Amino acid sequence: MTRLEPESPVGQRRGPVGRLWARVRADHSLSKRASLNMVASMLDYAARIVVGFLLNPLLVTNLGDVTFGVYQVLARLIGWATPAGGRPSQALKWTIARHQHSDRYDEKRLQVGSAVAVWFLFLPPLLIAGGVLAWFSPDILNAPQSLYPTIRIAAGLLVLELIATNLLTIPQSVLQGENLGYKRMGLTTLVLFVSGAITAAAVLLGAGLVGVAASTLVATLLTGVVFWWVTRAQVPWFGIERPPLHEVFTFVRLSGWFLLWNLVMQLMRGSDIVVLGVVGSAQLVTVLTLSRYVPEAIFGAVAIVVSGVMPGLGGLLGGKDTERAVAVRSESMCVTWLLATASGAAFLMWQESFLRLWVGEQYYPGRLATLLIIVMVLQFAFIRNDASIIDLTLKLRGKVLLGLVASGIAIGLGVLLLKTWDQPIPALALGFIAGRSVLSIGYPWIVCRSLEIPPSSQIRGVIRPGIVCGLLFGAALLIAPSLEAGSWLSLLLGGGVSVALAGVAAFFLGLSRRQRKSLRSRFRQVLTV
Repeated sequence: MTRLEPESPVGQRRGPVGRLWARVRADHSLSKRASLNMVASMLDYAARIVVGFLLNPLLVTNLGDVTFGVYQVLARLIGWATPAGGRPSQALKWTIARHQHSDRYDEKRLQVGSAVAVWFLFLPPLLIAGGVLAWFSPDILNAPQSLYPTIRIAAGLLVLELIATNLLTIPQSVLQGENLGYKRMGLTTLVLFVSGAITAAAVLLGAGLVGVAASTLVATLLTGVVFWWVTRAQVPWFGIERPPLHEVFTFVRLSGWFLLWNLVMQLMRGSDIVVLGVVGSAQLVTVLTLSRYVPEAIFGAVAIVVSGVMPGLGGLLGGKDTERAVAVRSESMCVTWLLATASGAAFLMWQESFLRLWVGEQYYPGRLATLLIIVMVLQFAFIRNDASIIDLTLKLRGKVLLGLVASGIAIGLGVLLLKTWDQPIPALALGFIAGRSVLSIGYPWIVCRSLEIPPSSQIRGVIRPGIVCGLLFGAALLIAPSLEAGSWLSLLLGGGVSVALAGVAAFFLGLSRRQRKSLRSRFRQVLTV
């Protein structure tokens, strides 16, 4: 792995005009691929949101509040076993992305071989960790004795799904690392709808918790087969070469940090649900899951927009083009803030109406809880942006250790506030926001060091957007009691107008003239590729 280096930059031996033309062509190619990657990811994500929108009311109705909440906790609890699998696909994706311009295909096949070897190496500990969690999950959830067999079978199926994911995402990592993720466009979208139909059928046929878990495993297998087929067709060098033992150990060391980072991500993304389910109740988990469905969908879409440019950013970092990398990072943060602020303000206005029309007003957690949920998810979106950039540097030690500390603080504060405050969802959210603030400070500092950005400029850069975001969210909370949608049509119209107005205000009040010009230029560039 350490021998793999990018090929010589295009135009290295040309004159100034040749180098300029090569750079223009490279910019165009990166923008085109990033745009297509975003379109493909957005199609998949839209399908996932539609499927979830249709499935969640069906699951709540047929499983009940308690069983639905149990499944949400169970899925995240089993996810804690993910680090025991080594997660070799994550290390493979970012390694390939950083060296995507290299033509040393034999070295890349060795990378794939190393990833497969790591999967085999970590299979026994994953089976042990997953088996332990599956067996003791009913005790952790304080479930009734009658549900023990059902919960254990469902947990076992989720462990199998986890094992399959670790192996079947290897072709996907190669495709994304080569900046060719768009090549699966449409196929994986179809798989998502098919998988949703399978889950719906399982629930309607009375398969219950076990049926939902089994359908998750089927969906993973279908997705893995599609990505393997597409990668074989679109990446000429794709294959496996048996790596020397020292290469495997080198990959294990790199995978080890990604492994620990995956643990951090599991703790950050799922521990709030687990803590609420253990300290609170399964019914509260159901309320939180349904209440944050829209903000998670919104910020998930924002994450896709950002992740679409990450392989290209990896190429810039690999080519030592720090200036352009800084510009791309700045644009990514601006887009994240703009979309999140506009949609977050609209969500605060219309959340109560949405839940009443979707699943029933009894699942509305209150305005304070709604605001804290928005802030918690928005905070995580920015953390994830900088975390992805740190991944591209392949220097993960500081990021992982800081993430473990922050996760521990967040869980501790969440448990403490849940036990001392009589508003469980606001207590949980506030605890996790406070704990993750360590990463809100630490990760930008790490990125500034890697990209040679003055930290003072980052501090100045967050003041104006922060004030504008606070004002827009405050105005949304004041307006919300006077807004009510009696139908889906009025909700869509009202929500659309709210997003547009908040977006315009955020764009002109929260961004500087230079940032607005940069985003306009990027938008025009995307439209013309």
